Order: sequence, then C-alpha cells, then structure tokens
Amino acid sequence: MGRTGYFTHADCKKHDMGPGHPECPQRLDAIEDRLLVTGVSDVLDRREASPASMANLLLAHGRRHVAALRGLNDLLGEEIAAGGPEHYSLDTDTVMGVGTYRAALLSAGASVDAVDAVMSGELENAFCAVRPPGHHACRDKVMGFCFFSNVAIAAKYACERYGLRRVAIVDFDVHHGNGTENIVAGDERILMVSFFQHPFYPEGGAQSDAPNLLNLPVPAYTRGMDIREMVDLIWTPRLEAHAPELILVSAGFDAHREDDMGQMGLVEQDYVWITQRVKDIAAKHCQGRIVSCLEGGYNLDALARSVEAHVRVLADV
Repeated sequence: MGRTGYFTHADCKKHDMGPGHPECPQRLDAIEDRLLVTGVSDVLDRREASPASMANLLLAHGRRHVAALRGLNDLLGEEIAAGGPEHYSLDTDTVMGVGTYRAALLSAGASVDAVDAVMSGELENAFCAVRPPGHHACRDKVMGFCFFSNVAIAAKYACERYGLRRVAIVDFDVHHGNGTENIVAGDERILMVSFFQHPFYPEGGAQSDAPNLLNLPVPAYTRGMDIREMVDLIWTPRLEAHAPELILVSAGFDAHREDDMGQMGLVEQDYVWITQRVKDIAAKHCQGRIVSCLEGGYNLDALARSVEAHVRVLADV
C-alpha cells in the first residue's frame, strides 16, 4: 500500500445544508469517482476517520462553542422526531442538519488521525477528503460553511501531543482562512501562510498584526503565474526560515477559473506546482510530513480534477 493516506468517512456525506447549497455531499462523490476512474485511488492507503475527542476540540475552540453545537444537534433530532424543521440556519450560509454534528466531528477527527499516522511514520503524507470544511470556523463561532477548524485543531494537537515547536499551515483557497487565523494568531510555534481573493468574503485578512501570519491578498482575476511568483518570492523564504517539523495544508480549490464561488484564474497545473513546492519544503525540513485537508471547491468537475492533481503530487504518481 502507498505511503499517502486518504482519510474520509461515509458519514461526512450525511451533512446536508439543503437543496442548492454549494457545499453539498456530492463534492465527496465527485472526488471519489475521479480518483477511482484515474487509478489514483489504487495507490492510496485508505483510512476511515474517527470522531474528534472533546479534549482535541478544546485545543482550538471554547467549551461553550462545542457544547452549543452538541446541544443544537440533540435539539434538532428531537424536533425532527416530533415533525419539526430538518435544519437550523446558524448564519446566512451555514446550516445544521441532523447529520452535521457527527460529520463535523469526523472532519476534525480525520485531521488528528492523519497527524498521528504521519508523525508515527506509518504514512509519509495524507489527504483528508472530508466535509464540512473548517478554515472559517473561529474559536467561538461557526462561519462560512464551517463548524470546527479542522486544520487549526490538527496544528494545536501536533504541538501538544508531539511537542513540535515549528508547524506550518499553508492555506490556498479563494477565501481567507479567517477562522484558522483567529485560533493560531500569536502562537509562535505555528506559521500560517495564505493567499486569497481580496476584497471578498470574509472581511479582513489584508492586514494581520500577528508576526506568525503571512497573508497574500490578491485581486480578482489573478492567475496562476502571479500566484507562483508570490509563492516563490514571499511564501518560500518564510517557510524555509520557519523550518517546519510538520506542514498542514488547507486545500481549497475554489480559486479555480471554473469555480463560480470566486473570480480567480487558477487551473490544475497551478495546484500541481504549489503542492510540489510544499512537498519540496517538507522533504527538506520534516521528512516529507504533510497533512492536507479539503476546504473549498464547488464546481464539481473542477474540484475533482484539482484534488486528483494535488493528490498525485502527494503520492508521487
């Protein structure tokens, strides 16, 4: 079996925010189908994610936040049983259904499981095909389709469980990973580098005061060659100086030119290039240890092709 893990769970598809919502269960189906038909699935070490523990959730989130989501989940189940509504709207675009809480636990748990497998040497790297995504979830607030901050939880867990002093988070997505930033800002063990369309959802991100954050806000219609240049000139020196012992990736594919959720111009080969740069840094500093977690990407065909491209580089196929 391969040295690249593929962490997922069927129950991640039971989170459903209603008809027409872009963050839909079919996203995982599209990825699975693409990896199967291209043969990439054959070289991956498939692992079933386990739910995140309360202790690990509390590394990144307040106790009230976790308790509130758990309580809403219980209440929703009771109301559905009594013929009540099947969804709760928690903000303008984030909706809780009967399968949401378990899916969110599994999404966060997958990132922790992947860290364990990579840090133990069972796997060289891993991709977590999970939903809901996580990088907009703040310490005490759901936001932007996200409930728990999967990558921030993984980063804090890696530092606490394995005593790591230098972890890097690479966030590529058309939207700013404000939730991850909210949780890791000021933690000198964790360097977060990102690019995102600006001005755009969510507000902020163009200016970050914490010294462990390196944000690259870019205008709409930015194309891949411009991103590549910024990665080489700005990201890479900071990552090299940090010399990470583990790299975590918030892998959003909605900056693809075919994705209507944004107005950027990346294509599959740009994701190949970015992933290879990350892999080169990991090979130099941390024995290749990378854990990548799915974030955005809403055009199903472009998402599937982009994930295939990303995973091919991780798996070296």
